[in-house]
Amino acid sequence: MPVKALYPGTFDPPTNGHVDLIQRGAKLFDHLTVAVLNNPVKNPLFTVAERVEMLTEATASIGNVSVSMFDGLMVAFARQLGATAVLRGIRAISDYEHEFQMALMNRRLAPEIESVFLQPAGRYSFVSSRMVKEVFSFGGDVTGLVPPNVLKRLRTRINGKS
Repeated sequence: MPVKALYPGTFDPPTNGHVDLIQRGAKLFDHLTVAVLNNPVKNPLFTVAERVEMLTEATASIGNVSVSMFDGLMVAFARQLGATAVLRGIRAISDYEHEFQMALMNRRLAPEIESVFLQPAGRYSFVSSRMVKEVFSFGGDVTGLVPPNVLKRLRTRINGKS
């Protein structure tokens, strides 16, 4: 039976750290669904549709990856897809504490779904969507930290030019 996994997140915007985890996760699972959380409380820079589109473009060459949107409980969406694993990235100890608590709650809600943690490649271990937005908004160069299609959208969204 094929092993399906879910990689959930806000991805606002997608970073090369996210793409790194997607590429590596695609090697571990028969199918990986990248699931963009619709969470308007976080006051996102990009719409869910834009984030889905950016991730779809950035992962187009990976045959066993699809991109989708969800809202509500992640484990409910994972069950709906038939996923038996949830992929999560951990950059630092602070991530681990939050992810560990989430994994335990997810296990309580859906004991049949395993949490799998991967560390991003070292060159992306400090990169977060929040940091990319902040640095870019102050004129910093984020080339190499986000896929080229994302950089283009950041320029258009924040600077009003492409």
